[in-house]
Amino acid sequence: MFPVVKFKKLVPEATAPEHKTIGAAGADLYAVESVVISSERPTIVRTGLALELPAGYEAQVRSRSGLAARGVFVVNAPGTIDWDYRGEIKVILGLLASEADHYEILEGDRIAQLVIKPVQCVNFTEVSDLNETDRGTGGFGSTGR
Repeated sequence: MFPVVKFKKLVPEATAPEHKTIGAAGADLYAVESVVISSERPTIVRTGLALELPAGYEAQVRSRSGLAARGVFVVNAPGTIDWDYRGEIKVILGLLASEADHYEILEGDRIAQLVIKPVQCVNFTEVSDLNETDRGTGGFGSTGR
């Protein structure tokens, strides 16, 4: 059985999250306002929805590939919605300057996708030493190109 994610429309024109196919991992999120995305700075776009996620789950807000191909992307992808958050879901969209200087989002446009994932909570313990590995402290690009 699938977990149940409850949602509330905060404005009448909000559109329910929707999986477009039976195998889609992401459910589409829709804008409830028309906005212009500028290449100068990110823009917050309202969905008009609030969620009630089951305890132990998060919602990840990810870019839609169709918009990303046009240079429009979720700036903090994946954006994280914690299970205890009950406010409006808003999406921070940016535009690559090399694509255009602006992109218009219309009310009702699909702006992002929402993926629900289980979360593993952990306890953090401070120690004086960490176990060694072959990689060690090698960071960015250290394992090859």
